[in-house]
Amino acid sequence: MANQPTIGVLALQGDVREHLAALESSGARGIGVRRLSELESVDGLVIPGGESTTMSRLLSVFDLLEPLRARLKAGMPAYGSCAGMILLASEILDTRPDAQHLDGLDITVRRNAFGRQVDSFESDLEFAGIEGGPVRAVFIRAPWVERVGDDVEVLARVPEGPAAGHIVGVRQGPVLATSFHPEVTGDRRVHGLFVDMVRRN
Repeated sequence: MANQPTIGVLALQGDVREHLAALESSGARGIGVRRLSELESVDGLVIPGGESTTMSRLLSVFDLLEPLRARLKAGMPAYGSCAGMILLASEILDTRPDAQHLDGLDITVRRNAFGRQVDSFESDLEFAGIEGGPVRAVFIRAPWVERVGDDVEVLARVPEGPAAGHIVGVRQGPVLATSFHPEVTGDRRVHGLFVDMVRRN
């Protein structure tokens, strides 16, 4: 792996190109992941935003669901943003009964917690482990975390407004997740944090 880890972006839906660009500018080699051979070749994986129930179905269609669960269980670093956070959770509220999830984080998330598309918003967050001032966070039909397990570190909460105090950034060992989309702001610090996590794993 050396100093330039290979990090995949699950390329079934979502801001794949934006995540790849953010990873590359943070010192990683980024590749799109659609096949088992690509999943097996990466040191870590980003699961982007999108529609979580659609993504879970596509994981099954592409025969990636069980291999991805196995790699997470074996300790592969992963970062999920928005729908990626939902897929990594151990429990999902307000989802379809047939939706699959990956059990990568001991958290309970609520889908579309902030409301529909019209309730998308931006906020400046204090983010544990990231220096240089607040992180600008863009929330688009985002989830929030309602419960965290004993081994889960809370990294960020909404600072103000109707959703004040809700958890929107978490980490458990080598797995990181945010409710927001850092790939759209040009601020690379969340991706930089994840690249460092992969390097240290």
